[in-house]
Amino acid sequence: MRFLRRNADDTEAPATDSATEAAEATRSAGKGRPTPKRREAQSRRSGPVPPPPRTQREAFKRMRGNKVSKEERRAAATERRQRMMAGEDKYLLPRDRGPVKAYIRDLVDSRRNLMGLFMPLAILVFVALLTPSLAVQRYATLATTFMLIAMVIEGLVLGRIVTRKVRAKFPTEPIKGISIGWYSFIRASQLRRLRVPKPRVKPGEAIK
Repeated sequence: MRFLRRNADDTEAPATDSATEAAEATRSAGKGRPTPKRREAQSRRSGPVPPPPRTQREAFKRMRGNKVSKEERRAAATERRQRMMAGEDKYLLPRDRGPVKAYIRDLVDSRRNLMGLFMPLAILVFVALLTPSLAVQRYATLATTFMLIAMVIEGLVLGRIVTRKVRAKFPTEPIKGISIGWYSFIRASQLRRLRVPKPRVKPGEAIK
């Protein structure tokens, strides 16, 4: 009986193996080819991987080929500069953004300020100090001192005026008098043609 039972087990095992092999053969025959692995499929889609650079010069050329050209970078920088000078809020520096700062710039640009002569005055003082005449240096220093005092007084008055108008225009905005006054002073001390962004109002124009 034991001998007959062993023979029965031995005859069932090969039958099972042959059935499994037949099923796998049927799946392969239905597809026509074995199922590719995921890594192989991705490599086929992306194409062959380029060989690594052999020299440093070749690596540098390959790196430059993937970057934007110099002309494109220059054109993009020029466009950003033009938009910033036009006063587009997106391209301005963080200190110049917002309707409050735009209103301050309009208030300052609509006035003729003595502080706008600060840079020419600094150049004049530098030239006077290079002259060998002590009298010229003395008078230039004296005139510069009076001009600086007048500019400081004008800056304080301008800061108070701008702060009062800004608070009346934007009552819900948190307005700091020192910050507004300093921003107004810096704007007014620059030459009109060098201000960024460019003035959009003319001198003497009424700002509401």
